Amino acid sequence: MTAHYSPSAYQPARIPDQPAAAKRSWLFRLGSSRLPWGHTEDIVPLSMLRQSTPAGLRASEKYKQDVAAGLRQEEKFAQCDYHQINDHERIRYAPFSKRTTFWFYLWGGGRFVFWVMAIFLPLTWLVGAAALDDEYLTNLLAIIRETAWTFLVPLACWAIGSLVVHKLPNWVIRPSKGPLWELNRRTGMVTIFDYDNMGEYQRSGTIGEFINPFHEFDAYTSSGPDRQGLMWHQLHLVHRYHDLAIDLSPIVPKDSSMAPHFAAWDFLQNYMDTSRPLPDIPLFEEHRAQDPVTAEHDRHIGRPERYWRDMDDATWDVRVMKNLARVNAYDITGRLNLMARHVRYAD
Repeated sequence: MTAHYSPSAYQPARIPDQPAAAKRSWLFRLGSSRLPWGHTEDIVPLSMLRQSTPAGLRASEKYKQDVAAGLRQEEKFAQCDYHQINDHERIRYAPFSKRTTFWFYLWGGGRFVFWVMAIFLPLTWLVGAAALDDEYLTNLLAIIRETAWTFLVPLACWAIGSLVVHKLPNWVIRPSKGPLWELNRRTGMVTIFDYDNMGEYQRSGTIGEFINPFHEFDAYTSSGPDRQGLMWHQLHLVHRYHDLAIDLSPIVPKDSSMAPHFAAWDFLQNYMDTSRPLPDIPLFEEHRAQDPVTAEHDRHIGRPERYWRDMDDATWDVRVMKNLARVNAYDITGRLNLMARHVRYAD
């Protein structure tokens, strides 16, 4: 342990014995599954691997160089504090403002719905026309005239959203009031930000903070069917002694497979573990030299400083596909739970 890290920084070999865990309600136990601690592998969910790409890193680097050289002016929206951090010390999540979320959903949602309709609506025209008794071509043209206007709604949403986002970015892209949660590698602490705070936030703007050690949180996958009956899984980080939980959708989105959530749980443990280097993904490349354990590891193995930034697109695509295949096959069920040595679980 170097002076860079707090004494409370997380390491599997330093987990203290803790009080017995509180028993969860039967409803929570019925719909959720606790994931085991420890014995992690060096694996990354695709959602985190692709948060930054080699091409994106190069574009960002070029943008900063141009701004520093006076070749272009920094955009106003780039000067805002969005309360979100992904570096060698913290993973801090904050959503965009409601205004930003609305316009991005209008743009992206309109585009998605338009293409779905463009694929499936013509099929319904053909089937519908064939089901009628009159002349096929006449029926088909009549159905098209009656329903073609439905293309206009998602197309208009796509067009308006795209126009506003691209032409008015400084107005659209705005930060929210603050972060929702933070994982701190340097201190080993997890923070949940409280915007109720006994009414204090409304009175003075003071944000409450619930801060506890990482080892007091367990990972749970909650499962439930959607409207079509397909089972979906979601990952949460749940405090063992309080009714508080973190929705980890920003790390790994809801999925019909458990495997990405298994990979995400290993990824978070590896990130917080100061006895090992940072996970090697593009998102953290520029910060690796600032983390002592990671910097020493990179010197020892001779890792190039620009490993990701200098990677060509074809090689990157191969890496992404290999990562996806490994994650899809990943399984930690049956793994021994390291935390069971230090906590007596009630369920």
